Amino acid sequence: MTTLVKDAIQIFAGNACVDLARSVCSELGMELGRADVKRFSDGEIFVEIHDNVRGADVFVIQSTSSPGNDHLMELLLMLDALKRASAKRVTAVIPYYGYARQDRKVAPRVPISAKLVADLIVTAGASRVMTMELHAGQIQGFFDVPVDNLYANPVLLPRISQAVGDLPLAVVSPDAGGVERARAYAKRLDASLAIIDKRRVRANHVEEMRIIGDVKGCAAVIVDDMIDTAGTVCQAAEAIVEAGAERVLCCATHGVLSGPAVERIASSSLDVVFATDTIAPTEAVMAEKRIEIVSVAGLLAEAVRRIHEEESISSLFA
Repeated sequence: MTTLVKDAIQIFAGNACVDLARSVCSELGMELGRADVKRFSDGEIFVEIHDNVRGADVFVIQSTSSPGNDHLMELLLMLDALKRASAKRVTAVIPYYGYARQDRKVAPRVPISAKLVADLIVTAGASRVMTMELHAGQIQGFFDVPVDNLYANPVLLPRISQAVGDLPLAVVSPDAGGVERARAYAKRLDASLAIIDKRRVRANHVEEMRIIGDVKGCAAVIVDDMIDTAGTVCQAAEAIVEAGAERVLCCATHGVLSGPAVERIASSSLDVVFATDTIAPTEAVMAEKRIEIVSVAGLLAEAVRRIHEEESISSLFA
């Protein structure tokens, strides 16, 4: 168990990450801070911090997952409350950063939502931001405070190794944009690399897929930063099986798993899907045997400890 050298540290959680925050606190040998995050009858959010945080190093753990707007507002109000309570430093720990896919203008007269959310978080009082596996690394530049972008490799790689056994391994990127991520996994797993060329006709709908690389006779692992509706990954699994793969696995840091995602995975060619608890799993996700949730609590706890004790956390990025 990781232990703290200094005192004057507090960890609080929004409603999106209570279980994860408790696990982080357990790893650090401390109690979760006392706070109320409630709603008035008209739907407005009310936040009250019950612990004294004056001069403290404070961490707020909150993913902006579904319902994203509610959870984002909870985070902003908690940051503002802590800033006004004279906390020395407030670090927003956002395991899943919502709106990250809207990181640029893809059409006329549309917002860059990821930048707007970053501005809101800093304005609300965040002195520092810690997150995991941003959809695009350049989002770090949207913030005017230090950003630590952690990766789930340390917890996902061992599970992949255990699951594939003695079969030769091929790591598959679901699109050209994920090649760098897939190459990093392939290097650490001593695996070959393949890429899926997909033609998307509209959002969340892929028309055709072609595999660049050899997956025949392999255990193929599709690597992505998130799984949303699971349409792409399930189609990719079918294409990989047709290309001769023995088994098809998938790992993703963020299990968004919205809409028909769980049903699609249950009826797909996927043997198992690994996702982390950056987004709290629903009952349907927990009940699905093909989905396995891996906790990042230990990784976040070590990052919190190092930030609090002013140590380098660069070794946690790989």
